[in-house]
Amino acid sequence: MTIQPAHGFCVWLTGLSGSGKTTIAQALRAKLEARGRRVSMLDGDAVRTHLSKELGYSRADRDTNVLRIGFVAREVVAHGGAVICAVVSPYRASRDLVRDMVGPDRLLEIFVDTPLEVCEARDVKGLYARARRGEIEHFTGLDDPYEPPLLPDLVLHTVATTPEANAAAVIFELERRSLLAVVGRPASGEPTGAAGDMTPT
Repeated sequence: MTIQPAHGFCVWLTGLSGSGKTTIAQALRAKLEARGRRVSMLDGDAVRTHLSKELGYSRADRDTNVLRIGFVAREVVAHGGAVICAVVSPYRASRDLVRDMVGPDRLLEIFVDTPLEVCEARDVKGLYARARRGEIEHFTGLDDPYEPPLLPDLVLHTVATTPEANAAAVIFELERRSLLAVVGRPASGEPTGAAGDMTPT
């Protein structure tokens, strides 16, 4: 079934803290807005501050947080909007529930596959250092597990690939799935490199 470009979709970026999810999300948002799409952003840290402030970091609380984000994403998609979610979302079961909530044909699950040592070296917020000192418990990747997607729709790497190139790869996948209108496709059906949107990763 061909999905009309006006219909909604969700791009769900999952990965360790510091993997580059938010940076990719920002680059992707800029590309989508340049095409005239209005885009909602649900970033894990912002949601923790405004929507899930009372939740801790137990498995149950993490699942509740992810499902709250999934509920908001479902509402955006149901009304024809585009939403980007950048959330650690460490457990496969809760991510699978979100896919069912939003709709399997409307959600793109993307694994931002950055090695732990790279995430820890970046440590922009100092979270890994605090966790290593024992100031933060149940920290994903250290003393709490992260379950990578078994069959992600796309895998992105951030060590040797720019956020813009990763965002372009997401754009290409959205076009391939008919979730986003293709810009500048020639008669042959081969994608063009217009506006840098077809850069491979």
